[in-house]
Amino acid sequence: MLPKPHIVNLPVYQPGKPIEDVKRELGLTEVIKLASNENPFGCSPRVQAVLEEEIANISLYPDGSAVELAGALAEYHHVNSDQIIFGCGSDEIIALIARAFFLPGDESVMADQTFSVYKSNADIEGAKSIEVPLKDGVHDLEGMLQAIGPKTKIVWICNPNNPTGTIVPDSELTSFLDRVPEQVLVVLDEAYAEYVADPTYSDGISLLEKYPNLIVLRTFSKIYGLASLRIGYGVGQPGVIKLINQVREPFNTSRFAQAAAKASLADLEFVATCKARNREGIRYLNEQFDRLGLEYFQAHGNFIMVNVKTKATEMFQSLLRLGIIVRAGFPVYPNHIRVTVGSAEQNAKFISALEQVLLK
Repeated sequence: MLPKPHIVNLPVYQPGKPIEDVKRELGLTEVIKLASNENPFGCSPRVQAVLEEEIANISLYPDGSAVELAGALAEYHHVNSDQIIFGCGSDEIIALIARAFFLPGDESVMADQTFSVYKSNADIEGAKSIEVPLKDGVHDLEGMLQAIGPKTKIVWICNPNNPTGTIVPDSELTSFLDRVPEQVLVVLDEAYAEYVADPTYSDGISLLEKYPNLIVLRTFSKIYGLASLRIGYGVGQPGVIKLINQVREPFNTSRFAQAAAKASLADLEFVATCKARNREGIRYLNEQFDRLGLEYFQAHGNFIMVNVKTKATEMFQSLLRLGIIVRAGFPVYPNHIRVTVGSAEQNAKFISALEQVLLK
């Protein structure tokens, strides 16, 4: 078998270690997973009811265009239905964008420590990734602007950035968008937007009318708590969305996912509660890191990146043995771990384990 030569050495994405695997391997009765930025408070109670109704339709294909969900989202975001595309998580939208726009030899601009799926999909399509170093964990938009050249097709901005959790303020983002060449597509990934409380943060969807070369990504996996159902979406100008839809596989989101997403979108109280509890968790973790003398990036999503003053991969293993799963292995930040903001109980157990390891 002869695959594309440029994919042979591509790394395989490594998800967070499954809880059941850790329990079995280490003989633990309790394991807390704080590695994948999942919502520790679950999903809206309305979801279970609609999923029970959908069981009767399990033999039927889903609506390939997700018309009802698109209508609900269009109303929610004050856009038109033809401005929305759905994917199996926003990850698939990223893959579809790469498939629709990249030719071998094209260039793509991104931060040097950001969501790895941007680079992996550019690699798959034979595009070259130009990675611009972060500044104190934040996108260097001026540096990214300078990196745009005649071969640049797409610029990726993760806001809040994964894994650092930092944000680009509205003034810097709009200044950047004002100067990006109109033929370059800017993908603004706002997977964690619903968690942000900072008043300087942009609502990327509100910028679409002014910037036709912009597409905004959102997901139901994070604050809405539907990670297992895999549904995300992109919002852009109709012409851009049409091009991406042309390379989308039919029936790429399930009936269950569409029904759950629509129910979740209507439960604003649940979202507000999750946001408030997440901010409480961030305050607690910040206080504890300060007490322990650990530096961290200002968190705006539902995770924090903290410098543990030792090899993060070793800290990962030490915490794992105590039943705490975090994320490590970030090349630019070899001494940092990324930890999801959990429930109050989970956060306290994480701090207890972290302190235990640090005092060894």
